[in-house]
Amino acid sequence: MELSNRKQKLLELLGMVAISYIVSARSVRHGLTPPMTTNLTELFPRFGFEDKFLDFYGGKNVQKVNNGSAVNLVLDKSSGSGFSSKDTFYHGFFSAAIKLPSGFSAGVVVAFYMSNNQVFTKNHDEIDFELLGHEKQKEWVLQTNIYANGSVSTGREEKFYLWFDPTEEFHQYSILWNDHHIVFLVDNIPVREVIHSEAMTAYPSKPMSLYSTIWDGSDWATHGGNKPINYNYAPFVASFEGFELQSSVSNQTRPSSRVDPVDGQQFAKLTQDQQSGMGWVRNKFMFYSYCNDTKRFNMMPPECDERS
Repeated sequence: MELSNRKQKLLELLGMVAISYIVSARSVRHGLTPPMTTNLTELFPRFGFEDKFLDFYGGKNVQKVNNGSAVNLVLDKSSGSGFSSKDTFYHGFFSAAIKLPSGFSAGVVVAFYMSNNQVFTKNHDEIDFELLGHEKQKEWVLQTNIYANGSVSTGREEKFYLWFDPTEEFHQYSILWNDHHIVFLVDNIPVREVIHSEAMTAYPSKPMSLYSTIWDGSDWATHGGNKPINYNYAPFVASFEGFELQSSVSNQTRPSSRVDPVDGQQFAKLTQDQQSGMGWVRNKFMFYSYCNDTKRFNMMPPECDERS
C-alpha cells in the first residue's frame, strides 16, 4: 500500500513538472523579442473598413465599429461571418491589423485571404492566412497556404506558433503578391516566401478579391478535429482595423494593364534583414511544412526540391 502511494505521488509530481514546463515554454515563446525588419506597412496608406469592403455573409454578425473604420466578425451558434473587398486585384500589398478571440477557441478559424473562387469555380486561386484556435487559449496557430488553378488536392500548408499573444492587441498580417514571389508577413516579419519559379506550378495567376471570415472548423482546425468548438464560450469575436490595399484594380477575369505598384526592384526579393527575420521565425516557430511531410506525399511537389 505504501509503495502504491509513493508511485501515485511520484506520478502527480511528474505531472506538475510537465505542466510547469509547458506553461514555461509558452511564456518564453511569447516573450521572445523579434528582430527588426523593413517596415512595409509604413509605405502604403491605410483605409477604413467601409472605404474598401462589403459584407460577405453573416448579417448581424458583421459589426462595424468606430464609424465604419473598423469591423468585428462574430461566430456564434447561429452563424459565422465575413467581409470581402469591393474590388478585384492582380498583384499588390494587402494587410490588416487583427485581434483574435480570447479564451477557449478550439475549432475556431479566422481567415484573411485572397481568392477568385466566386469567378473561377473549377480552377480558382487562393493565398491564405488561417488562424486556428486552441484549447490552451493563447496558443493560436498560424497556417499559410496557396492554391492555383484549382489545385486543392495538394495543399501547401505551413504552420507556425506565434511569438506573442494574438488576443491581447492588434497585430498586422500582410500579403505581398507580385510576379516574383508571394510573401506572408506578420508584424512586417516575413514568415514564408513562395518564389515564382518553373517548378512552382501552383502560383496564383488570376485576379483575386480580398476576404476575411470567421467560421466553425471543428472537423479539422484543432488537433485534426479532436477539439471541436464549445459554444458555451461563444460569441467568438475577431476584430479588424488598419486596412492596406496597394494594388491596381483589375477586371475579374483578366489582369489589369496598369503598372503593378509592387513590381519594382524594391519588392522583387527580400532584403537581408527580411531574410534574417524569416529565418528567425522559421527556426523558432514553424512546426509543420508540407515539404517535410514524407508520410503525406509519395512524391514531393516539385518546388520542394528547389528548397532542399
